Amino acid sequence: MTQKKWQGVYPAVLLPFKDDYSIDEESFRSLVSWVAGHEGIEGIVVNGHTGEISSLLPHERAEAVRIAVDELKGKIPVISGLSAEGTIEAVQHAKAIQEAGGEGILLMPPHSWLRFGMQPDSTVEFFKDVAASVDISVIVHLYPTWTKATYNTEQILQMVSIPNVDAVKIGNRDMGQYELDVKALKKNAPDVSILTCHDEYLLPTLIQGIDGALVGFASFVPNLIVDLVNAVKNNDLPEAREVYDKIYELKHAVYKMGEPSSTAHARMKEAMFQRGLISSALARKPVLPLTDQDKEEIRNGLLSVGLVKETVY
Repeated sequence: MTQKKWQGVYPAVLLPFKDDYSIDEESFRSLVSWVAGHEGIEGIVVNGHTGEISSLLPHERAEAVRIAVDELKGKIPVISGLSAEGTIEAVQHAKAIQEAGGEGILLMPPHSWLRFGMQPDSTVEFFKDVAASVDISVIVHLYPTWTKATYNTEQILQMVSIPNVDAVKIGNRDMGQYELDVKALKKNAPDVSILTCHDEYLLPTLIQGIDGALVGFASFVPNLIVDLVNAVKNNDLPEAREVYDKIYELKHAVYKMGEPSSTAHARMKEAMFQRGLISSALARKPVLPLTDQDKEEIRNGLLSVGLVKETVY
């Protein structure tokens, strides 16, 4: 069997901003280097939802890729999220990612589909057109089943039949459908990597025998996510549960147990700022600043697991 290309832990990193909302390159480089410095991190994902892709201009997305690639200097690959409303725009972004040194594209569905739905055949055609425009890997970004932009199992199997579609990031938030999709991929596309993006359901989704995790929470506590993935891989359930208990406390503090959202990512940004890992917790509008109560909740969560000290912040 061919070795799968994408296995292990892939943190989706956030993007620090200066007070004028421009990219803080120095802080971003420091963050990328810190995350990549943890053993077991197999790649970095920029321009994900964690990285506030929706608020970034086209040249800023390419710049985030360039900075990360330059900072890592080939140590591990850089994957970039790609969000576009039309195929022409998506192809332009894909080429820009490859030119900036990215080795993979995390292809999101056009967000107009969230509102209006899509023509069933247009989903696979969209992937074919974008994949054909570049020579790097494409990863399917599967949205929750409750959205109009999700893909059914047959569509997913058609997508992964495209030569350079090498992985599926499954985030359907429906455990029954998740199990069906995982089993179908294992049976029909055994060489395609399966990655969970369920920050809030990491252990339950990992134990399906998949290949790893592509999650924003891994940029916050990379060591814990790596430890969890390795424990599951080694069939060490007691160790996995012990690690997951630590992650569970932090999920409450950062995500409040909901799905990742713009507010959740702002909360994680605040948590990383409190830890001294980024220069500012500023998120781009229309995301509003967190309240003092939000910040205190996050601080208490960090204190509970020893990620900050009483004298900090």
